[in-house]
Amino acid sequence: MVVATSNAGKVREIEEALGGLGWEVQGLSGLPLPEETGSTYAENAALKACAAAMMTGLPALADDSGLEVDALGGEPGVYSARFGNRNSDLERNLYLLEKLRGTRDRRAKFVSVIVLAYPDGDLEEYRGEVRGILLEGPRGQGGFGYDPLFVPDGERRSMAELSVPEKRAVGHRGQALAALLAAHRPGA
Repeated sequence: MVVATSNAGKVREIEEALGGLGWEVQGLSGLPLPEETGSTYAENAALKACAAAMMTGLPALADDSGLEVDALGGEPGVYSARFGNRNSDLERNLYLLEKLRGTRDRRAKFVSVIVLAYPDGDLEEYRGEVRGILLEGPRGQGGFGYDPLFVPDGERRSMAELSVPEKRAVGHRGQALAALLAAHRPGA
């Protein structure tokens, strides 16, 4: 199976999460992926997974995820990586904090949708989400994106303060991968 990303860390994370299946997992090195033009996480993940399956002739997995802030009507959502036309995680985090200045409702959720596409056109979709609150400033050195601002329900630490195994256990991508794993376990 190919993972539709050139991010070696993401490939490793997915390979570890799906290790119980005995699948050979590889990254999509050097092959271009289509632009994320979908209006939903599922559409964006399917665009990438289908393109990778067609290019390689192998089953391909892709994900799309984002942060949805209640007080902002679900923004940034599918535009999380491009929020406010800011170029870096730090700039997007500062922009989000500015938009939330003076707002008491800091509820939000992280959402991830994983699509597994087969060369014959069949698709499988798996979703994970985690609710929590947004801090008034970043905490932690781990993770990426909005992780330093987000504290999952039931936790006191931000996602950026959690270890990789802890983040996988409570995180949105980890939940989606767990659903995929459960669907493909022998005897499932």
